[in-house]
Amino acid sequence: MLIDTYGRVATDLRVSLTDRCNLRCTYCMPEEGLQWLAKPDLLTDDEIVRLIRIAVTELGVTEVRFTGGEPLLRPGLVGIVERCADLDPRPRMSLTTNGIGLQRTAQALRDAGLDRVNVSLDTLRPEVFQAITRRKRHDDVLRGLDAAHTAGLTPVKVNAVLMPGLNDDEAPELLAWALEKGFELRFIEQMPLDPQHGWKRDGMITAGDILASLRTRFTLTSEGEDERGSAPAERWLVDGGPARVGVIASVTRPFCRACDRTRLTADGQVRTCLFAREESDLRGALRSGAPDEEIARLWRLAMWGKKAGSGLDDPSFLQPDRPMSAIGG
Repeated sequence: MLIDTYGRVATDLRVSLTDRCNLRCTYCMPEEGLQWLAKPDLLTDDEIVRLIRIAVTELGVTEVRFTGGEPLLRPGLVGIVERCADLDPRPRMSLTTNGIGLQRTAQALRDAGLDRVNVSLDTLRPEVFQAITRRKRHDDVLRGLDAAHTAGLTPVKVNAVLMPGLNDDEAPELLAWALEKGFELRFIEQMPLDPQHGWKRDGMITAGDILASLRTRFTLTSEGEDERGSAPAERWLVDGGPARVGVIASVTRPFCRACDRTRLTADGQVRTCLFAREESDLRGALRSGAPDEEIARLWRLAMWGKKAGSGLDDPSFLQPDRPMSAIGG
């Protein structure tokens, strides 16, 4: 197993397939984009599948989430999903995406074995979408969401980040829309993972702010910690249920004690935490001919050194050098 010194066991693997993205969200990257990883530095499709196989068959991983950047920009994505679906035991597989390419790929991904998707959508207003993402692609995301639902990539989860002066008044509107569409909405506190290092603790919309806004229109009943388990989102029944809304409060309500995640970057580095400042290289071992047993040993060793928490609730917190697009969501 991938166990750390605090007794946490990592069964959820987040795999970044690329650092590239076709949006330029203000909280993620500058308007001109970033310097992308060189192609030789990226893991190949075969290397990705091999590492996932080792994680699943040797290290006890049961959930695999494909991320980016924007994972739909990875040419071999459908093939990677299909090969991982053939693993024994078969992991549950999901995808975090901005949704732009889902209209044309949702059915192929479902046929390949993908179980569900998380789609990022911060606003229902096209002009606000353009202000946040610097792109006119709002309709593409909506069509992608509908395609995912039609293909059976359910439950379709929608991730929204609220920011002051842009969309901080949209929480009730977003929830009403999600309920109507049959999507599960999750609000995420803005995190310090922007390359500009412009995030400010005192300028963010907190979980408390979000819940207060939602309660102006809905009755929320907490599911409680027993139902939550290791999930990052606290969830509430909406108007008595069965519909739910979630809030991921990484900054104001850290959930590190129950963390069950391990992360693999697009260039083959193991990260024990989204906010870690250290990485462990698996790509080098892969390309030097190391056997599966050695790669598994290196992975276990990396996870054994996982820290107790992210440190986000500490005023002295320092952002990791890598921005979100280069880490994987």
